[in-house]
Amino acid sequence: MWSEMSVRSRRPVAARIPGLIWLATALVCPGLGLAAVGPVTLVVCAPGYPGSTVEAQPAMNAFASAAARAAGWETGELEAVYYETEQGALGRLAKPAAAFLLAPLPFFLQHRAAYELEPHLEAVEQGGEAAEPWTLVASAGAVKRPADLAGFELVSLAGYVPRFVRGPALGSWGELPPTVTITFSGAVLSSLRRAAAGERVALLLDHAQAAALPTLPFAAKLGVVTQSAPLPVLVLCVVGGRVPSGRVKTLIAALRNLGTTPLGAETLAGIRLMGFVPADLAALARAREALERLKD
Repeated sequence: MWSEMSVRSRRPVAARIPGLIWLATALVCPGLGLAAVGPVTLVVCAPGYPGSTVEAQPAMNAFASAAARAAGWETGELEAVYYETEQGALGRLAKPAAAFLLAPLPFFLQHRAAYELEPHLEAVEQGGEAAEPWTLVASAGAVKRPADLAGFELVSLAGYVPRFVRGPALGSWGELPPTVTITFSGAVLSSLRRAAAGERVALLLDHAQAAALPTLPFAAKLGVVTQSAPLPVLVLCVVGGRVPSGRVKTLIAALRNLGTTPLGAETLAGIRLMGFVPADLAALARAREALERLKD
């Protein structure tokens, strides 16, 4: 053993440096991580939405098991974990085993470059479409054009990415005043009450929240100001070369067909999805361009 180590140690140091540099770079740059060895993880993130990592884990386990089986992978080769916070998901994405991500469009756009996220599929939520509009709501008659939002608080589940609110969601309506305060919150009911009471509060609602608007007892005091074009809702991505392309193809194909079997459909229903469709790359590119035109 000692003699073998001695022989290896005589290898010129210069010959070992490139590999050492590459390894060090991979460890500090999220998008250049080593390919995952052993089980890989699908990180599911929905900032501000209900549920927690612990509460969601049984459904995540069932989903990962069904997806791996459909892909022909061995039991345990795919894990899935849910995070209801942006920071929680980013912490998991920093680990080399995190090879796939399913996240809302704002999260994907915000972290696409840093983690070399390559979109493949879009998830379709139960009762929805792969692409849905965002809806701006305020006190009835209070807001008719972007300038009217001066001094307003704008509350949204997408508020953790202000450039998404100003760009992909509302950029086609017009430029928002610089005095708009964009607030991230999933608890919108109290903000809707404030808007209905005439306070300077507006809300950017996702499709499910907007659909529920007419059921509110004070709905008549609120008005829809504008809607975005339909935008992808949930994007499934590969994280920066962490899994071989052949395995990516098998898993993507399996997910596309998962909802066509009774067991697969039941598993997807456990995470409130109907299925997966190919990513609309043109729509994603337009959203990316709209976001990147703005500064933080």
